[in-house]
Amino acid sequence: MDSTTIDGVFIKKIGNAGFMIKADDMVVYIDPSGIEGNVSEDDMADLLLITHERFGHCDPDSIRKVRKSDCTTLIPEQMGLQFRGDARRVMEDDSLTGELSIKGVDIEVVAAYDSCNDKLSSGPGVGYVFVLGGLTFYHAGHTCAVPELGGSSIDVALLPVGGNGTMDAMVAADAVSLMSPQIVVPIGYSQDDGPVVPVDQFKTLVNDKSPGTRILSLI
Repeated sequence: MDSTTIDGVFIKKIGNAGFMIKADDMVVYIDPSGIEGNVSEDDMADLLLITHERFGHCDPDSIRKVRKSDCTTLIPEQMGLQFRGDARRVMEDDSLTGELSIKGVDIEVVAAYDSCNDKLSSGPGVGYVFVLGGLTFYHAGHTCAVPELGGSSIDVALLPVGGNGTMDAMVAADAVSLMSPQIVVPIGYSQDDGPVVPVDQFKTLVNDKSPGTRILSLI
């Protein structure tokens, strides 16, 4: 299956790392890619979050298909792609909450790392923590580690597990043990330019390290 509903919040996986999330008469897309055909008006984006400019996270054709005329789009500060309309550049540690929330959605912009060898080094992308339908989501983006999330209590974590510049199954399982989300959805585990990591391996590691976390595979 490619979709599910959790506590009244509809979640659909789209492409390598993308999602459509619907709740409270709000449609949020993150990193949509590979969308074929037209998107119905009811499924078009009120809010679009882009984590990274690389393939699998930023697909201009899919972005054009999902954006409403009044869609608000958040893009990383270092991203080269230009957008018309309400497009806002963000960087790690931006806090769009309270009076600064976007269309009533509280959003924290967090770091994504492109180097995890000797020390963590922030990359050109970002991750997002946001609240929709009473659930707190964390989309890690293209990252090899998880940043400090402060006091955020994550309900649904969307984490890369495929390696190739991002977290592999072992690192992602360690991240889950630190965050203790209720649910984790693995992403980025089947890519044309990198290794395929069986989700079963990730499940085994998480079940060992964090038995209270449920693994939800959306294909």
